Amino acid sequence: MKLAWTAGLAAAVSLIAVGAYAQGQPDFSKVEIKTTPLGHGLFMLEGNGGNITVACGQDGYIQVDGEFAPLHDKIKAAVDRACGGKQIKYLVNTHFHGDHTGGNAGFAQDGAQIVAHENLKLRLEHGSSNGLSGAKTAAVSGGMLPAKTYTTEGIQLMVEGQSAFVNHPKSAHTDTDSYVYFPAADVISTGDVVSTGNRYVTIDYANGGSINGIISTVETYIRMGDDQTKYVPGHGELTNKAGVQRYHDLLVRVRDAVQGEIKSGKTEAQAISDHPLAQIGAELHTNQMADDNMVKMVYRSLKGVKANKA
Repeated sequence: MKLAWTAGLAAAVSLIAVGAYAQGQPDFSKVEIKTTPLGHGLFMLEGNGGNITVACGQDGYIQVDGEFAPLHDKIKAAVDRACGGKQIKYLVNTHFHGDHTGGNAGFAQDGAQIVAHENLKLRLEHGSSNGLSGAKTAAVSGGMLPAKTYTTEGIQLMVEGQSAFVNHPKSAHTDTDSYVYFPAADVISTGDVVSTGNRYVTIDYANGGSINGIISTVETYIRMGDDQTKYVPGHGELTNKAGVQRYHDLLVRVRDAVQGEIKSGKTEAQAISDHPLAQIGAELHTNQMADDNMVKMVYRSLKGVKANKA
């Protein structure tokens, strides 16, 4: 892998996932956990919520994200099968949204040390609001909160036979983001900065996210990888460097289309009515509401809508 990594490296459409319950709680009893081997003792797990990455070591395992709390037992059973019943040691949160952090307390009870950027702990401790819907997310405490945080320098986590490098891309999907690189299997867990399939990325501009930050972070991911690198996206199917490059190019097209509206002096409402993402939406097979919400998010991001500071 062509990677200049050091511990100090700084580098869908739906409403924000923290509002998932408000939109109707899914039937978790019907969720099945799909497990995909990534090589060298790593696995990608898909259930309901953000994708999970697991690195199995000789004395325990490292897990990235935990989906929703009601899925804890199903996730744990899938990991037990993959890792031979090893103990969880670390659970890394890639960002604060509930479809990635909802399982924190259950895995903490299993013995996991929850690891995240310091901004994530602040957002969970104090609650947050959704920029598009205005929905409020209540503050949490106890086992839901990270026990180990880092700032700009990033950290390395280790179990016997596996290591994970965790770092923060500043403003991207949110200001709480982390990405994780596993050198043994040449795997990058991107969090929701990358989502594959027929969807747009969510820009949580109310909580520090920005379209330019997302694009910049995706460029970091591209530089980190080579043709053998496997990318576990926040949502969607496993992808590779070429797939991440295509995703990057799509983001640039989206940004530039909305930026054109701003340069023409259009208000947000006028930009939406111009349907600048019509061609892209047709390619993605989205709907008009999805296109309009993306225009709103990009417009507000580019116009510098004030974030809720962590």
